[in-house]
Amino acid sequence: MAFQFTQKGSALGGKLYGDYQSTPIATGIVAGDLVTFVVVLAEQAGNEINDTKIRFTGRLVSGELELTRERESSTRAGAKSGAFVRPGPGQVFRLKRLI
Repeated sequence: MAFQFTQKGSALGGKLYGDYQSTPIATGIVAGDLVTFVVVLAEQAGNEINDTKIRFTGRLVSGELELTRERESSTRAGAKSGAFVRPGPGQVFRLKRLI
């Protein structure tokens, strides 16, 4: 997993890069050293494709971005409703800047 971030004022944009696809950041906010953003990923579950909303929250610590990733909700792709949540503990990780 890798990220490319863009920032204009307090708005955060960019992309999440995975093994096989890139996904744009849907909404993102920077407030001081706090960062919050959401990506909507297409995930396969058996024969279904689900749109899964993942929320990242974190802060800048010693030049690294420490983030927590939490699955917020999933819906069957193309469905107007029927959201379901798969609760679970958030995953914490740190991002280092690559130049």
